[in-house]
Amino acid sequence: MGYALITGGSKGIGKAIAFELAARGYDIALAARTENLLTQAAEEISNKFKVKTKTLAIDLAAHNAAKDLFDWCVKSELNINVLVNNAGYTIWELFENVPVEEQQDMMQLNMNAMVELCRYFIPSLRKNSPSYLLNVSSTSAFQAIPAMSVYAATKAFVLTFTRGLQYELKDSGIQVSCLIPGTTDTFFMDRAKMDPLKEIAKKFEMQADEVARIAVLGMLKGTLEIIPGFSNKASAVGTKLLPKRLAENIAASIYLKKLEK
Repeated sequence: MGYALITGGSKGIGKAIAFELAARGYDIALAARTENLLTQAAEEISNKFKVKTKTLAIDLAAHNAAKDLFDWCVKSELNINVLVNNAGYTIWELFENVPVEEQQDMMQLNMNAMVELCRYFIPSLRKNSPSYLLNVSSTSAFQAIPAMSVYAATKAFVLTFTRGLQYELKDSGIQVSCLIPGTTDTFFMDRAKMDPLKEIAKKFEMQADEVARIAVLGMLKGTLEIIPGFSNKASAVGTKLLPKRLAENIAASIYLKKLEK
């Protein structure tokens, strides 16, 4: 086995996926913004599973950061067998109240960096097959969400892109999957300052380690869309069946009304 590279791997779902892969014998490379959290996660992994770990503190929202990460892997002679594009975040606010630059940074991380990393690593993943590519979307991909309009659109992009990529690579030896989690107990809502929504979220949220376990099992089986948890699966089906405006009204009753308060 070679290395599994996980972006956003210092905490939350990314860190939990790193633990799952390390438990299966993969060496782990973690990329995220915060160096001390990366170091801590790497130490925990290497101490528990006795695998090699490498870390790079990098902000993938910066232009050319994806190339810098790829070049670092090449320079470090990391044999990448698994690529997990997990890094991403949301902005909870009316679209017109958010500076264009902030929206662009989120789009750069959620979409562009993910696409760039796929393009850079696919040739080496082909050489190292069987290999795996996991892109992390969200149940937000299935509908428009007022007050999170750009975020939901980026996650819809991730899902659509991954489905197309999976078809292109189906005979390549690279298993391509998309993880589509719902509300998860991570720092995601803290970064977005979504405290008013936490009470509602707790009724449905899953633990990151459970999401990661389901994600890795699905990825290794070659499952295209991995939706962890019964409530998330039911929500995904319901959203597809409901008229779009009704689904948007339901989302607005949660995300928009809480924002206005």
